[in-house]
Amino acid sequence: MNRLVKIIAIAGAAAAMSSCGSKDSKEFKYLIDEFADLKVMRYQVPGWDGLSLQQKEYVYHLAEAAKWGRDIYWDQNCRYNLQLRKAVENILENYEGDRQCAEFEQFTVYAKRLFFANGIHHHYAEDKFFPECSQEYFASLLSAVGAQDTDLLLKVVYDPEFLAHRKTSEGDIVLGSAVNFYDGVTRDEVEKYYASIADPKDPCPVSYGLNTKVVKGADGVIREEAWNIDGAYGPAISKIVEELEAAAAVAENEAQKKYIASLVAYYRTGDLRLWDEYNIEWLQDTVGVVDFVNGFVEDYNDPLARKGAWESLVNFKDEEASHRTEVLSANAQWFEDNSPVDSRFKKPVVKGVSAKVINVVCLAGDSYPATPIGINLPNADWIRRDYGSKSVTIANITSAYDCAAQESPKSTLTEFAYDEEEVAMAKKYLSITDNIHTDLHECLGHGSGQLLPGTSPNAMGEYSSTLEETRADLFGLYYMADPKLVELGILPDGEAYKAMYANYIRNGLMVQFSRVELGKQNTEAHMQNRKLIAEWCYEHGQNMDYCDEDGCRLINVIEKVQKDGKTYFVVKEYGALRELFGNLLAEIQRIKSEGDYAAGKALVEKYAVNIDPELHKEVLDRYAALQLKPYGGFVNPTIVPVEKNGKVVDYKLDYTEGYLEQQLNYGRNYSAL
Repeated sequence: MNRLVKIIAIAGAAAAMSSCGSKDSKEFKYLIDEFADLKVMRYQVPGWDGLSLQQKEYVYHLAEAAKWGRDIYWDQNCRYNLQLRKAVENILENYEGDRQCAEFEQFTVYAKRLFFANGIHHHYAEDKFFPECSQEYFASLLSAVGAQDTDLLLKVVYDPEFLAHRKTSEGDIVLGSAVNFYDGVTRDEVEKYYASIADPKDPCPVSYGLNTKVVKGADGVIREEAWNIDGAYGPAISKIVEELEAAAAVAENEAQKKYIASLVAYYRTGDLRLWDEYNIEWLQDTVGVVDFVNGFVEDYNDPLARKGAWESLVNFKDEEASHRTEVLSANAQWFEDNSPVDSRFKKPVVKGVSAKVINVVCLAGDSYPATPIGINLPNADWIRRDYGSKSVTIANITSAYDCAAQESPKSTLTEFAYDEEEVAMAKKYLSITDNIHTDLHECLGHGSGQLLPGTSPNAMGEYSSTLEETRADLFGLYYMADPKLVELGILPDGEAYKAMYANYIRNGLMVQFSRVELGKQNTEAHMQNRKLIAEWCYEHGQNMDYCDEDGCRLINVIEKVQKDGKTYFVVKEYGALRELFGNLLAEIQRIKSEGDYAAGKALVEKYAVNIDPELHKEVLDRYAALQLKPYGGFVNPTIVPVEKNGKVVDYKLDYTEGYLEQQLNYGRNYSAL
């Protein structure tokens, strides 16, 4: 539950005027495909040629391990996803009919959406999406390639009531969700099951349910089916383990070999104590240049926030850019001590906070094609309390968003910013402040605060992810305006933070709704967190009694303004907005630390979910006129071994593979289930 997703980068990318740099960058085509509400980009990997042959080989095997987990994530998202994907791949590769007609083009767009979402539900909105081609035409394609279970596949694709939501927030959220984490059980049964096996007095609890499916057998008994080398995902996990062991043989140091061995042992047994052991060993390795995430990690897709979606991300450290994150890490105790939250909820001693800026080389599972721009792990509260955490900001992904945005003549900034002063401020500062907010969010925000003794890590239930992202965002927002950042040399001056504040309010109150269908609720955790913060600050900033060096007065911190028939939200007093961010941070931390489910639910339901329909329509109309795509994802570069006299002498990166080409390649060469 600790990651900053790309939607923030997208919101800022259109505004950020960062340099796309080198001669090679100027010749590099970032944006390679657009369809539906999606764009697909390439990213470059600066610094690759500076790695040693051993480091490149290490990366190569970690990337191979990443690719072998793809089928797992597809199956987790919905039990019929893999069957449908293989039928669609068969059509794309073997159909011999007319490929130029309009309906085949419509089918191809559906296939691209399916690959992007890793299944039949929108990767962000989580609602089922549908082909524009007719059901009869789709049936003819399936028949032409000899697909089995045609009636079932057509029901999966076209029936609006069948598997309507990957994750739902209404009714019984377990029975109503299409994710393949539960079978034949209700929410109440699942919660009673975990309450029966969890020890509430255990100071170091395992992440119960992280790597299992909960099922009710014919005998009525509820049990867990483990995801390990002998379980449902065994063939894929076996391939992952094989490549992890090959990676360990060429690892940079003994620490890496040790935690890979722990990860392999966990994959073999499913023992969550081994998962904790691996995480502790992994976060303590701050020496290695090459790093990775691999496993059942984030719980956003689970309506009960327990089950880990499979993902992997292979990367190496950007030494120069990591300076700012190292400065933040070194001052973590200062930030904790000066936080506006109640002292009861602060960590008296901040342990093991490490942070770095990385360049990613391979994305997989829950991080592909759409990827986060920042990650903070591990997720277990007790590990973070006793050992700390490791944070990363993904530099080359953020850069790719910015450079791809510059390939478009239009931007959300010029459309939704109130005036030229706001635009100029964003162009001057937003690229750097976006990155610094990511650093603060991941490095310090997720790592801050503590639960009171006896508070369950699962106390927030289905609101857990939204509230945690809210807490981390608020921590970053509050400190963006602190003179300490200028003193540390992280921000250039005391005005820079205003670009971030104005952009955050624009995005939270308006721009991000371009990603939601008219009439639908705001359901994704990161979008909910931004709306919660912006709406709460807008409401509590009306007629606010605010005091500064100029005295005390009643002000509207944020004003809703009409100009030329369009709506704008304008920050009128930045100091007061920071005060509001601090007040809300204190309350969110209290809610989490005390396990106040009712208060957390009330905040989310009031401020994060419902969108004003009139404003929503205006946003959609204005965004449509820009002809931009609200969501972005990536293709990976291909790591190509270079042989000489039968021996690998180098590994080169090939950036030429297209989007559909890569998806079909992965389907042919990395499918084990």
